[in-house]
Amino acid sequence: MNDPKERQSENLPCSFVIFGATGDLASSKLLPALFHLEVATRLAENLTIVAFSRRDWTLDSWREHLRTMLADEAKDKLEGSVFERFLARFRYQQGDLNDVESYRALAANLPTESACSRTVFYLAIKPADFTAVIQNLEAVKLNQPRGMSRVVIEKPFGEDLESAQVLNRLLHQYFDEEQVYRIDHFLGKETVQNLLVFRFANTLIEPLWNRNFIDHVQITVAESIGIEKRADYYDRAGALRDMLQNHLMQLMTVVAMEPPAALEADALRDEKVKVLRSIRPIAKRAIHAHAVRAQYAPGNIDGQAVVGYQQEENVEANSLTETFVAVKFYIDNWRWRGVPFYLRTGKRLAKQTSLIAIRFRHPPQQLFRETPLESIAPNWVLLSIQPEKSMRLEIHVKQPGLDMDTRVMQLNASFLKTDEQALDAYETLLLDVIEGDRSLFIRFDEVEWAWRVVDPILKHWLVEREFIPTYPAGSWGPAEANRLFDSDDQIWRNEL
Repeated sequence: MNDPKERQSENLPCSFVIFGATGDLASSKLLPALFHLEVATRLAENLTIVAFSRRDWTLDSWREHLRTMLADEAKDKLEGSVFERFLARFRYQQGDLNDVESYRALAANLPTESACSRTVFYLAIKPADFTAVIQNLEAVKLNQPRGMSRVVIEKPFGEDLESAQVLNRLLHQYFDEEQVYRIDHFLGKETVQNLLVFRFANTLIEPLWNRNFIDHVQITVAESIGIEKRADYYDRAGALRDMLQNHLMQLMTVVAMEPPAALEADALRDEKVKVLRSIRPIAKRAIHAHAVRAQYAPGNIDGQAVVGYQQEENVEANSLTETFVAVKFYIDNWRWRGVPFYLRTGKRLAKQTSLIAIRFRHPPQQLFRETPLESIAPNWVLLSIQPEKSMRLEIHVKQPGLDMDTRVMQLNASFLKTDEQALDAYETLLLDVIEGDRSLFIRFDEVEWAWRVVDPILKHWLVEREFIPTYPAGSWGPAEANRLFDSDDQIWRNEL
């Protein structure tokens, strides 16, 4: 029992249950990620995966579905021993999320090894179904013995502060906080994790990472796709709930956090919570100056005409749901006081990109051109999360020639070599769930403080129901977003 490997194996689950196994999330992310972990031999030999779905399938029909779905991911491995080993892990459970008898059948379908009672329950389902699953797991005692199983919950965690607190109380009735894994897949992306190394492993960078040198920070998550037949969810959520309250604010905490005492789950999350607690509250009278919303109108994406949000299937007539949001935050602490953080996200924008752009202040004196200091391009640190995974520093160098003129060049600090491929975020996060590492998962006080920050905006927009600006699909959003900037020389950074 003193062998560390033996102690670790005791903490590994024997079962991994996916609720919503035939849904988009499971098909596009979870199952391919689990297969890649199989290829990498990172799944324990005794791990059983149970696919829970409403479809009236047999195990054979499920495995055929899996073979078809993973055709591109598996490629030459479809007929090999690795894929057969992966198929052999599966059991299929047909059931209704609201029917307690389906959970009794699930319990009977789980492995009965006495040496292992740990199970991962992954809720790859609509948030509206979270409560039913949690209560039914308790009804058939699949949450027992308490403290053993793990529950993975996708965002959004609640739809406002009050509903998040209600959901959290429900979870804590039947599960301990240490059993709950609130997942935000952006935190599993290689570039986001590398940001911690970039900041805290390089003495060249960290001394400059403060209000004395940084003018402002921009965080952009732009999508060229529309709502993709998700109107039943999206028309109730909108961009502020769907993206900014979770993904973008989590990225902001990683950019702004202080060095943790150690690279441990609670130490990391303690520092992120400090950032959220330090965000200056937005008064009701200041919301117009700090937040912009808009909705995409018809336009063109990659030369193809696309409809506006109002014309999307199942969108409510005259809907005021925002598909674009931009917000300005201030973090009132010693490091960041007075530095604006501009966060924006939207659908049907010009390009699919996720970018953290940090702009540095101008030098105190311009020596190399007879032009105003403000007209000279500033230095930037650019962290591209997608589609390119890289870090770049923009600096001035002398142009070749007789005159002392400068030009901007980029120093590329990409962490990927030409023959390397970044892991998908879900591969990292699923392995952490299985191994019980909670460092990249969100603690409830992070969720709670994020909702406290955005709740005033949500409540104001619920009252302000008369008009919402639009922007043409294929653009970078509404012109109104420019009014958030503190100075005339600040502009949105759209590209690397």
